[in-house]
Amino acid sequence: MASPNRNARSAVVLGRLLGIAFLVCFGTGIYSHLLQQPFPGMRFPTRPVQLYQFTQGLHITAGIAIIPLLLAKLNTVMPALVQVPPVRGVLHLLERLSIAVLVSAAIVQVGTGLLNTYQWYPFPFPFKQVHNALAYVIIGSLIVHVAVKLRVIVRYWRARDSYDEQGRFVPDTTVGSELLPPSADREARLDPATPAADTQAATAYPRGLTGRVLRWVDGAPAPAAPAPGPAKSRAGRPNSGPEPREVSPSASLAAPGASLGAPEASLGAEPSRASRPPVAATAGRRERIARRGFFAGVAAATVGVVALTAGQSSSLAEPFNVFGARQRHRGPNDLPVNRTARAAGVLATATAADWSLTVAGPAVSRTFSRAELVALGTAEADLPIACVEGWSQMATWRGVRMRDLLLAVQAEPGSRVRVTSLEQHGGYRVMEMGPEYAEDPTTLVALELNGATLDLDHGFPARIIAPGRPGVLQTKWIERIEVIA
Repeated sequence: MASPNRNARSAVVLGRLLGIAFLVCFGTGIYSHLLQQPFPGMRFPTRPVQLYQFTQGLHITAGIAIIPLLLAKLNTVMPALVQVPPVRGVLHLLERLSIAVLVSAAIVQVGTGLLNTYQWYPFPFPFKQVHNALAYVIIGSLIVHVAVKLRVIVRYWRARDSYDEQGRFVPDTTVGSELLPPSADREARLDPATPAADTQAATAYPRGLTGRVLRWVDGAPAPAAPAPGPAKSRAGRPNSGPEPREVSPSASLAAPGASLGAPEASLGAEPSRASRPPVAATAGRRERIARRGFFAGVAAATVGVVALTAGQSSSLAEPFNVFGARQRHRGPNDLPVNRTARAAGVLATATAADWSLTVAGPAVSRTFSRAELVALGTAEADLPIACVEGWSQMATWRGVRMRDLLLAVQAEPGSRVRVTSLEQHGGYRVMEMGPEYAEDPTTLVALELNGATLDLDHGFPARIIAPGRPGVLQTKWIERIEVIA
């Protein structure tokens, strides 16, 4: 547990980075959730068309970056997490409970979120609902934690207030920090203002197996056996008489010389202060090197996991996409597939010769075959497909404008629509679209993708593509469009 990295300053620095990452994830996650389940009357921007591609890519990237940062934070505050005794009062109990909620919720959130990017769900609860609920739990616990630790955060916010001129951590027992590294313990022992009981509590190891484990982790020597006390009399009282002093021959020879100023006196004398090694400077330099090495390792791990996964949503990082769940430009129509026609159970219905699309307006309904849709006239749009799992790619789509289909059934301007898929099961079989998307000229009932007929796994015979929407709302294998308002 003894490490120059395990101090309040390191905890504050890592806490700042984690706080920013959690807030980014929370904001982008709420935006994604509202796009899928909007409140009545909500409208969303359709420009830039890559808005959701950016926000969801940022959401997944920040979530992945949280993993090494969270591990580094837990490593830094480990002495406080395993302190003995674990609870020192009611307020301390409440504080530790809030930390337990924050840590456990964060671990579950990032763990299940990472598995979701690979569409693997080994846990027995629904991912989307739990993921959304835990986001509020984490932010609430984070606010409580910041409020409790605000004095420590303010005290160690700046590096120049946290380390002395030699680079050693400066402990401040007045702010209630539970992270006191060995250097801080030594300073506390040298500080005459520190009560002996407090110093002993800060430096002593607990008894039993826990103390042995902590001492083994720190590499600290076993406690020495207590020195025998003075001999006791029969009455049980220590003898008060003077004890004989043992004088070594070298000491007896040096003593006269010391009084006469003889050269031999320097052999037994204490070295001068100028000749002593600079212990403080050496310790400070070692602590500084250890801290820089630790944070360099954390930075390398964070940059590494981000760089090796961000390529699934960023063209710049695409050559480095090693661990991303999807590889861009791989799949039918030069585009990855998230859900196949076989998995959706539409192999027969989507390829049926009598397939048709029904467009139902307030007073007029029309049915279109695929050939009749083409005859209406097609338009082309460059729009990204951006999935909630984090991968995205820009593609060229061609199809019938949604607003032209609504005009064909005499729908009123500003109408909302409901789109139904050939799928018989699934949470996104039915999708609703607000007027801002229905009226946008780039919202298409797509028939072609990247210059070729829409592949069956990409939604043949027709699918929805709209700007700034999650991939789960770009409904595939559609059979009905209904005006609902």
